[in-house]
Amino acid sequence: MFQLTVRKISAGICLFALPAALFATEPEEYLDNPLPSTWSYIPEISMDIPEATEGWWKNFSDATLDSLMAAGINNNYDIAIAARRAEMARNTMKSARGGWMPQVGLSAGWTRSRNSGMIAPPYGEASTESYFSAGLNASWEIDIFGKVASSVKAKKSSWRASRAEQAGVMLSVSAQIASTYMKLRTLQQQLSVARSHSESQMKIVNIAKARFETTLASKLDVAQAYEVYYSTTASIPMLENSIHTAINSLAVLTGMSFSEASAILSDPAPLPDYMLPVNAGVPMQLLRRRPDIAQAEMELAAYAAEIGIAKKDFLPTLTIDGSIGTAAHELGDLMHKQTLTYSVAPSISWTIFDGMQRRYALANARETMLAGIDNYNLTVANAVREADNALSTYYSSLRYVEAVQKVVDQNVEELALAVDRYKNSLSPMSDVVTAQLNSLAAENQMIEARGSALSALISLYEALGGGFNINTIQ
Repeated sequence: MFQLTVRKISAGICLFALPAALFATEPEEYLDNPLPSTWSYIPEISMDIPEATEGWWKNFSDATLDSLMAAGINNNYDIAIAARRAEMARNTMKSARGGWMPQVGLSAGWTRSRNSGMIAPPYGEASTESYFSAGLNASWEIDIFGKVASSVKAKKSSWRASRAEQAGVMLSVSAQIASTYMKLRTLQQQLSVARSHSESQMKIVNIAKARFETTLASKLDVAQAYEVYYSTTASIPMLENSIHTAINSLAVLTGMSFSEASAILSDPAPLPDYMLPVNAGVPMQLLRRRPDIAQAEMELAAYAAEIGIAKKDFLPTLTIDGSIGTAAHELGDLMHKQTLTYSVAPSISWTIFDGMQRRYALANARETMLAGIDNYNLTVANAVREADNALSTYYSSLRYVEAVQKVVDQNVEELALAVDRYKNSLSPMSDVVTAQLNSLAAENQMIEARGSALSALISLYEALGGGFNINTIQ
């Protein structure tokens, strides 16, 4: 049995001989740096780890999001395309298994020939003959050195890699659906705030007009009040357009028409809870469930098997060809025992010289394997980075929400005091205008902060694998 030796040097990883049992050890053996066992964050809020399993979005307890996810997984075109690619890879694997089987063919026909009478003495008349024939022929390449087995192994690993790719597409689409849904709810909340503030701002306009009519205020107060009101109402059309765009995006992601998606999503709904359980210590086993790592691992196994195939091209090939049939002048005599014909022809073929083609093919397979190891290392490094960044972003988002909430509380008090003092002629309209603008900005900031926390949590689920892997997808 050929063996694989992997040796670390300063320039990277070197590969020698053949990978007969590449994954007899853990894939971490091929990492430049091992996966971290945990991450050490000490958040101000104590939380437990969520299960990054299939259906992670159910932790948001939002029935509409659940229905969108079900529709997306079943109807999304990217997922459908990935599933078809996986099925094509599966068919290729099954086709490779056919290499163990003999190739059998059926032949039948009628032959008429005329032979010259002047080719050899004694010369005479030309002869003519005709006959019917039927038979079976078979050819079987005996897999003595395991070339077919290596091919099957390579195709099986490629199939599993395509399954991992399919899981990755499902993870990406589910994260896009969840993120777009949170964006939609954020925009709807902002639209509701804009409409609410425009109503309260109109009340301030009426107060300013009443004070102007009683000569308690100047026309400037009315103009300033109207300016705030109009600036708020001006934001409403753009928010409505953004909502329309978000619904359109969700329609494409879930395979719905716009009218179907709009019927489900047009009514505003509150944002889901953004503070879900997350633990600071993320075990490395969670990252191993990421589809991209699984795909890189399976591609590495396929490259290893390809080296075995290239090496076995240097060995001889044993083939057995055979045929059995019958031939007779008359069609009715084909089944007579004297008409039986057969042949058996075992043969060995061994290419001695091919202009170095096989040698360079083997070298190319080894370089492909090395590139696969580099890709595996890069994929794991990116996974570690994404998980680390996602955790940091989520915890920072929670602290940001807490800080912005204090700003909102102060703005509410500031606005109430400014309006009360203006009514009693104790402060100018400019104080009310400033308080109104600050209050609207703070509420929008608070909604965006909650939406960002939800997006960060979705990114964290995605970074941890999101529950889709080759063992859970259909």
